[in-house]
Amino acid sequence: MKKVRGKKKFEEQTFWQSYSDMMAAVLLVFVLIIAFTIIQAKVTYEQKEAELKTQNEALTKQNEEILEYKDQVKEQQKQLDQVVGIRKKIVQKLNQKFSNSKLNATVDSETGSICFDSSVLFDYSKYTLKKSGKKVLNEFFPKYFDVILSNDIKQYVSEVIIEGHTDNHGSYLYNLDLSQKRAFAVSEYCLGDSKMFSGKKLETVREMVTANGRSYYELKRNTNGKVDANASRRVEIKFRLTEEEMIGEMSDILENK
Repeated sequence: MKKVRGKKKFEEQTFWQSYSDMMAAVLLVFVLIIAFTIIQAKVTYEQKEAELKTQNEALTKQNEEILEYKDQVKEQQKQLDQVVGIRKKIVQKLNQKFSNSKLNATVDSETGSICFDSSVLFDYSKYTLKKSGKKVLNEFFPKYFDVILSNDIKQYVSEVIIEGHTDNHGSYLYNLDLSQKRAFAVSEYCLGDSKMFSGKKLETVREMVTANGRSYYELKRNTNGKVDANASRRVEIKFRLTEEEMIGEMSDILENK
């Protein structure tokens, strides 16, 4: 009887030990599952956090680029407004300068350029200045540069351009050669031995003036759209503002972005 009880007691002990081991194993599995879940959740959280950080950095960079672009546009607009204001001022001063002149010099209200009919300066198809043409230039250029080199203007003007233009009779190269020679003849007379300018002022004018021939690429037309040959044959005096060069450079930069 004692043996039976001892055996039964041993079996009970063995059962509870096995049960305890099984429960410990189950608990361990649960612990491992929970630990894995926590680790996985942490990894996912860190990944999401990194993604959000990257997105925030990208948004911040985009906002900075937008603000930088707005500043560039604002600065460019400021430059444009300044150019328009200075050009208007020069046009106004040129109009005042030549209002009582017999030169019949018309100042373009938009660009400030001044045109001379080529017949005033040259004989037809010629590039040697006429005596009457020299008289016109003797009166025109000193007055013109009085405006361009005035204290409130000269810092804004980078270049004065003398342009020769022709009608469309003859070949392009023939007219290119003629327009260039006419522009050069005017600039040579202005900057040479005509005694319009002297000393430091002559050197300043020489640094500013360039001469170009445009052939027949900027023809004048009448109200019917037909080429006006007489109006097309001309010499134009133009000025270029320093800010225009800056704006051109900024536009190139923005276009190449």
